[in-house]
Amino acid sequence: MKHADQDPDFFVNVQNELSDLRAWVDRGIVLGYAILAGLSVVLFTMLSEWAYEWFMHGYQSAPWAVLVWTPVLTATIVWLTRSLAPGAAGSGIPQVIAAQAPQLPDDMRQRFVSLKLSLAKVVFSTLGLMAGLSLGREGPSVQVAAGVMHNARHWLRKGGSGLSDHALLVAGGSAGIAAAFNAPLAGVVFAIEELSRKIESRNSGLIIAAIVLAGLMGVSAFGNYSYFGSIRVPVLSWSAFLPGLLVAVLCGALGGLFSRLLVASLTGGQGRFSRLRQRFPIRFAAAGGLVVAVIGLVTGGATFGAGGEEVRHMLAGQSDASQLYALLKLVATWITTWCGVPGGIFAPSLSIGAGIGHDVAQLTMGGAQSELTPLLIAMGMAGFLAAVTQAPLTSFIIVMEMIDGRSLVLTLMASAMVASLISRMISRPLYATLAEHLLKGVVPGVQDSGPRSPVVNDGAGPSPVAPASATPPAATEAPGPHRP
Repeated sequence: MKHADQDPDFFVNVQNELSDLRAWVDRGIVLGYAILAGLSVVLFTMLSEWAYEWFMHGYQSAPWAVLVWTPVLTATIVWLTRSLAPGAAGSGIPQVIAAQAPQLPDDMRQRFVSLKLSLAKVVFSTLGLMAGLSLGREGPSVQVAAGVMHNARHWLRKGGSGLSDHALLVAGGSAGIAAAFNAPLAGVVFAIEELSRKIESRNSGLIIAAIVLAGLMGVSAFGNYSYFGSIRVPVLSWSAFLPGLLVAVLCGALGGLFSRLLVASLTGGQGRFSRLRQRFPIRFAAAGGLVVAVIGLVTGGATFGAGGEEVRHMLAGQSDASQLYALLKLVATWITTWCGVPGGIFAPSLSIGAGIGHDVAQLTMGGAQSELTPLLIAMGMAGFLAAVTQAPLTSFIIVMEMIDGRSLVLTLMASAMVASLISRMISRPLYATLAEHLLKGVVPGVQDSGPRSPVVNDGAGPSPVAPASATPPAATEAPGPHRP
């Protein structure tokens, strides 16, 4: 018997590892699927980039055409989602969290993650960007990659591989973040902070290897670039304290209110508009698409898409966005999400946070482009994303890797922590609450802490997990990367 204070025998351990050939086959299968998951996100990125460029080309040629194009395509997307893949609605992160529930029957897990849902997510989210809706591809990439990785279970040893469905889902979902943001470190932290809270110790090395390998697929395809380039870090003084604190506080308050608004909208309320959404989901989606189109026209196209180009213009000091940009982008993102189209809020949240930081810089520095402006914009991105997701570590690491801002690690961390703390006083955790809502009615004992409603989904469509015996409810319902 091996005692706790006994040193490991290197040669015995090597012999044991080499003698278990099937274990190496299982590891190879997992890493192979990690490559496939990364490549699926790369393909998703290319399609999303192409779709948004196509939309902007059409918008610049005939701006007023979006008043017809966007509502029609939005209604079509919602109809297709409800008809073909209701589990693909919304962000995708709540589905991956719900799929990890230990009390969830195995045969129901595929209603949250599967190859079919991954394909639907890619197609419908791409169509959403082609419609000019305010959504991102980063959240959906989590569900896409998780669906691919979860399929590996068909090839692993039954009960002998040591890799549970939970481990595969954590690896796949985090691989999606790593590949989508070209940020492997953010993927690893996302696995711990948002998806799992812990990683199985016996498989931690394999899970992290899978996440990093998927991230390398993005690097191989697009190069080792920073998403928003590099910003010049100024010499900080006490003059930056009050503007920085104001950015963090505003992001925390607005991000918390935005999160609370999303929870109330997506879990179904008893208000007039919620009843209309439940009764006439396709018409509601068309009306929402029209609102998004009008907001886009008013802002000169700035609120269309994920918002990455507008952030780059702000960082470069070339943005002419009004001081209402952050508010209008928030409304456009809320309406898009409420319509029920497949799409995420990561990239739009970064854009909203950047707008808040840019506005604070304009107000506190007399409208002049200051060397502190890029810093405040970066703090806004980290702060608002942390407030919405209540995942401060993931948020500041994502922004740090996107702007090549390792020298700003403490500043970004402080902004994310303050904003997240304020948000927790205002709203429940967004993704955990939506995941709990998805599980309501499927797993005995799971109660939704949000508003009661027959709609069980984080987007449009009847719940993908509604029990067969239940009475069906009445008629319910990251832009591509910048290449230098």
